[in-house]
Amino acid sequence: MILLDGVEFSRGGRQLLIDASLRVHAGQKVGLVGANGSGKSSLFLLMQGLAQVDRGECSVPRDWRIASVEQETPALSLSVLEHTIDGDRAYRELENQRQVAEAAGGETLAQWHHDFETMDAYSMPARAARLLAGLGFNEAAQARPVSSFSGGWRMRINLARALLQPSELLLLDEPTNHLDLDAVVWLEAWLARYQGTLLLISHDREFLDRVVGVIAHIDQQCINTYQGDYSSFERQRGERLMQQQSLYDKQARQRVHLQQFVDRFRAKASKARQAQSRIKALEKLQAAAPVYMDSAYHFRFLEPEGVSSPLISFDDVRAGYGDVTVLDNIQLNLQPGSRIGLLGRNGAGKSTLIKLLAGILRPQSGRIERGGKLAVAYFDQQQLEALDMSASPMLHLQRLDSRLSEQACRDFLGNFGFGGDRVFDAVAPFSGGEKTRLALALLVWQKPNLLLLDEPTNHLDMDMREALVMALQDFSGAMVLVSHDRHLLRTVVDDLYLVENGGVEAFKGDLDDYQSLQLRGFTSGATTNNEGRDAGQGEQILGRSRQERQERKRLEAAFRQQTSAQRKQLLKLERDMQKEQARLDGLGERLAEPELYEEAHKQRLNELSRAHGETRARLDNLELEWLELSEELERQTKEFEQG
Repeated sequence: MILLDGVEFSRGGRQLLIDASLRVHAGQKVGLVGANGSGKSSLFLLMQGLAQVDRGECSVPRDWRIASVEQETPALSLSVLEHTIDGDRAYRELENQRQVAEAAGGETLAQWHHDFETMDAYSMPARAARLLAGLGFNEAAQARPVSSFSGGWRMRINLARALLQPSELLLLDEPTNHLDLDAVVWLEAWLARYQGTLLLISHDREFLDRVVGVIAHIDQQCINTYQGDYSSFERQRGERLMQQQSLYDKQARQRVHLQQFVDRFRAKASKARQAQSRIKALEKLQAAAPVYMDSAYHFRFLEPEGVSSPLISFDDVRAGYGDVTVLDNIQLNLQPGSRIGLLGRNGAGKSTLIKLLAGILRPQSGRIERGGKLAVAYFDQQQLEALDMSASPMLHLQRLDSRLSEQACRDFLGNFGFGGDRVFDAVAPFSGGEKTRLALALLVWQKPNLLLLDEPTNHLDMDMREALVMALQDFSGAMVLVSHDRHLLRTVVDDLYLVENGGVEAFKGDLDDYQSLQLRGFTSGATTNNEGRDAGQGEQILGRSRQERQERKRLEAAFRQQTSAQRKQLLKLERDMQKEQARLDGLGERLAEPELYEEAHKQRLNELSRAHGETRARLDNLELEWLELSEELERQTKEFEQG
């Protein structure tokens, strides 16, 4: 059993733990959560004996072998496979004794073979190869030198080394940060089979839900344990926070704001995108928002200044790099309000498609047409490297808009966690999470009508991820998203597209269907004779033939063009409704002022009451028109799909 009892621990002059206690029994899988800087990674150092407590006891059984992921990988000429096997030092030591044993012969050699077999060492190369394959390295990649891979891929190699080592305790700190969705699904399955004790630091809520059965939460320098997965922890902690009156009042105000629309059209709301977003936000608020009520992050995307329909259209586009083609025959008609999530194995072309949409990559052939009012905001991990390391967050923002006052910059950046004098600090020493938050803040300020997001949640903590979910749910423009964070995908996208075998096709299932296909090994599209039944299920999801899919895409594009005027009117109505709702909220706040009801302000009260009634009437009319138009569009869509 791992035991922390009355632990006090400080690091870098900061007190991280005070009278903290924790018990982890052998075989438990525990998720370690808490705000950035709360001491999660430092707790791992304590358990590895790399740091000492200031007071109290921290003990791990002496005979436990501890495996963890190395943070650095030198640029080695050794192959990926051999470097991964090197992670098991006991295996390498025994392997190196082979020549001595063979020279000695007799009982020495027999004992060596016995030890080698007991260690299951004969299967070592095959086991290492399977681990690397699960993490995205094919046979050719496993033979390449470590030095030929980027930092993110080297972290995957380090993860493979940790998983290969025999261990009683496995310490994983943000293992999904450099993985794609396929590798995350594989890692979940591997950890489910792991027989030892697992301590996992992660900001991926769905990954935590699927892997752990206990949550240890570092909060206010103490460690509180909760039985169950992360969602259960969220509910339990939420109930406790709800007992605090100030947080309860804040949540109630947010709930009223979200429910105003839903209450009037609850019977019809499930059929329309805007109502769906508000319902999702309301459900999230009811279940989990108390956990995030004290979050430092609260932001919204600014309203786009215009929109084109379609935003972008692709006609028989081919794309790649140099003479290598990655994607071919892309047919895409991106309409305002589209919310698309891209699925596919690493290297299939998801980022290539995003770069095509962003205009960073030119097509090898085919035609791309961009709307006259298209305003693209693009995020990927390279955006962090593009930040001016010597400049401050305030200077970055003022470069986008020189008219901004210092206070306006402070107010805006404060929503992204840059408070006080932090807005004046140079970016260079910022953490990965801080750089990501700054890049997202600059993206929000650009008022895009098309968001292109390639793994936006890497390095973000739970609070910022949840703030991003809320902001994307309210975003009125179009979005194309690549992410291994399934919670983000489930809550903000409406349609899934599969990028595979050089093509881009609508995916007819949901994320659970995709995960099932991954676990069956169908991402490559290849099947064996005994896989026919599952392959048939996959084909129902992926589509029967390329010709049929192309014809279907042509018909869908024609239908979108036919209904584009209605969709544009819906977007206009939604914007008008948001403006009237904001005006109504403002009038309601003014009417709640007690002094307004004094005799001296009677005339002003009458004016505000009349304006409130007129605004309410305009909003009701707009919502009724929006509902009728959305019902008509849904009827036409249903007829098209059935035809």
